[in-house]
Amino acid sequence: MPPLHTERLVIRPFAIDDLEAAHRVMSDAWGVASGEQPALLQRRERWLRWAVANYHELADLNQPPYGDRAIMRLEDDLLIGSIGLVPSLGPFGLLPGFPANQGSPRFYPEVGLYWAIAPAHQGNGYATEAARAVIDFAFERMNLGRMVATTEHDNARSIRVMQKLDMQILRNPHTEPPWFQVVGVIQRN
Repeated sequence: MPPLHTERLVIRPFAIDDLEAAHRVMSDAWGVASGEQPALLQRRERWLRWAVANYHELADLNQPPYGDRAIMRLEDDLLIGSIGLVPSLGPFGLLPGFPANQGSPRFYPEVGLYWAIAPAHQGNGYATEAARAVIDFAFERMNLGRMVATTEHDNARSIRVMQKLDMQILRNPHTEPPWFQVVGVIQRN
């Protein structure tokens, strides 16, 4: 996936030099206590090296550009979040209204979209703007037909982003799996 440009953002591959900024943003976005952050820095460095290598390996294999991308604010080149595509396995057929495999409890693969914005930058429309750019790329350049996003019932911000993206919001009537409570679905027109 090449760098994507929007009015206020650049979505680009992470680089090894992003370690400190990525660690700070992800720790803030996922509510990691400051005392736990030093132990996580080493894990984040392994993740970042893997992410950078992953871009090249997937491209060499002609596979989809799965993985994390940095969300950079244009005005000051500040790393404010992460966005990406992932293989998403889940019992999508159990969701009332899901367009495929209705009633099936089996796990089926979908292309998942995710985002995380540092709390200091939430509420400014950055997640929606970045997600829209990735969706447009996936539909227009990758020729995808459908994408999904998942979250918990109490993640009102992510659900609102899904709504702004015109995703169909589906709620899992079952308690399991817990990470599969709310699913946004967007299909190519």
